[in-house]
Amino acid sequence: MSACKTLIRTSLLCFEFRTRIPYSSILHFSSSLALHPGLRLKTHKLSSISRHYNGVEGAISMEHLVGMVPQNVTPEVLQDSRKDAIEVLLAKDKDDIARLMKFERRPGNDSGFKNYHKPSRWFPYLDDVKAGDMCLNSAEVLEALDPYIMESRKDRFLNVVNNRSYSVCLVVEGLSDFGNVSAAFRSADALGIQSVHVVSRDGSKRYKDNRHVSMGAEKWLDIELWNSTKECFEILKSHGYRIATTHLGMDAVSLYDVDWSCPTAIVVGNEHRGISNEALELSDLHCSIPMRGMVDSFNVSVAAGLLMHHAVYDRTSRMGCHGDLKLEERQILLAEFYLRHNTNSISIANEYAKRKAARSGNFTGVVAASILHVVGVVAASM
Repeated sequence: MSACKTLIRTSLLCFEFRTRIPYSSILHFSSSLALHPGLRLKTHKLSSISRHYNGVEGAISMEHLVGMVPQNVTPEVLQDSRKDAIEVLLAKDKDDIARLMKFERRPGNDSGFKNYHKPSRWFPYLDDVKAGDMCLNSAEVLEALDPYIMESRKDRFLNVVNNRSYSVCLVVEGLSDFGNVSAAFRSADALGIQSVHVVSRDGSKRYKDNRHVSMGAEKWLDIELWNSTKECFEILKSHGYRIATTHLGMDAVSLYDVDWSCPTAIVVGNEHRGISNEALELSDLHCSIPMRGMVDSFNVSVAAGLLMHHAVYDRTSRMGCHGDLKLEERQILLAEFYLRHNTNSISIANEYAKRKAARSGNFTGVVAASILHVVGVVAASM
């Protein structure tokens, strides 16, 4: 019996209770346990709450935080929200997907690609985002959200944006295994490829939930949904993309013999049926990965990763780097990442816009009063 008490006492000593009960209540509860020397309750004062932000541990003073955060925004603003799985995203309509991208898209169809003049190089965003009844530009968004993002996180965002490119994009056509979609998205994000396109075959969006495979990569990518291969390819070609489908055939070109510095869309197909005949006919080239073993194909997500990796390597060898966004484009994409950082970012931007409107209104009122004063002085002197 004594040994049992010792075991229980020792196990309880290993526990750390974290609670949101007011500190005074914690003290009262702790005092009621004082008669039990084997049980200790470790309390955490609300004046210093420790939170975890994507692998970075930061301590935030509540008094300091209350002064920084708008009234309608909770201290959870600094926490990353990851509740939307790719499965949920792919089940949404194009309008819902478009709303996940915060900055205004260039004029056109649902995916922001169509019905305007062909640009010299593709970048999907305008320097304009809705914030309440007003609009903010990227510089204003960065100013509004900068105090609420940790320095290490901002450095990470900046490094990612500097290595991003739209010159290579990924197209997944009719994949039936959601795990492959997730893995392909994860590879695209890791390699600095910002734009991914999902073509639904047979109208099917029945994917298995493997969100842990993507590690949240879908949050940082521009996801475009298409109902047909023809529509997707036509729009991509209209913006200067070369369509490279993965295919084993007599006319296939080794990925090592392709100049990947040209804007290229890498297309991978269904796990069992491969690339559709329609995609093969509409593509500009068929690309293959040399095989050295007994099997004649890779897993589709592995093939996508290998192709994207070599494309980035080849672009870096030819041009010195893969990331090729202009300065103003990098600023817009950085502000886009700030807004995607968590669910309260838009609320903070809205508060900033309200203050901006108030300042503008006060300035207008002062100018109007000054004009009336001058008019009155002139009238009195006449």
